[in-house]
Amino acid sequence: MLRCRFDLYTLGEESRAMSTTLQNWAFLRKKVKKSMLVFFNPIKFGLTFTLGNLLSIGSTGFLIGPKRQVTMMLDPVRIYATAIYLASMIIALFCALYVHNRLLTLLAIILEFGALIWYSLSYIPFARSMVSKVMVSCLDTDF
Repeated sequence: MLRCRFDLYTLGEESRAMSTTLQNWAFLRKKVKKSMLVFFNPIKFGLTFTLGNLLSIGSTGFLIGPKRQVTMMLDPVRIYATAIYLASMIIALFCALYVHNRLLTLLAIILEFGALIWYSLSYIPFARSMVSKVMVSCLDTDF
């Protein structure tokens, strides 16, 4: 079995005998296999992704204070982005924990990722309008 090149110190002499190219291919194979977790087990990925998003909101609340965090989240500029983001996290957790449907969980993850991007863009001045204009120009079918 091929091993990752970063496991050389724990595996022993057989992994040190592998060429650098073979070690790189083994590392790439391992990373691709782990990234396919989204498609093979979206329920597990949905749980970890959503919990990671909740932890990131909690960590920014810890850094700037919970009152300021809530005030910024409920700012009229980003109230809709916040509501959609929080609702998408609830939907993802509901699909993963209660429904146990892989397709619905995968769709909820995609919705949550899009809501995360839109919510993050709400903190950058004029970013949402710029992205909206770029997306309209890219998806415009009139020539």
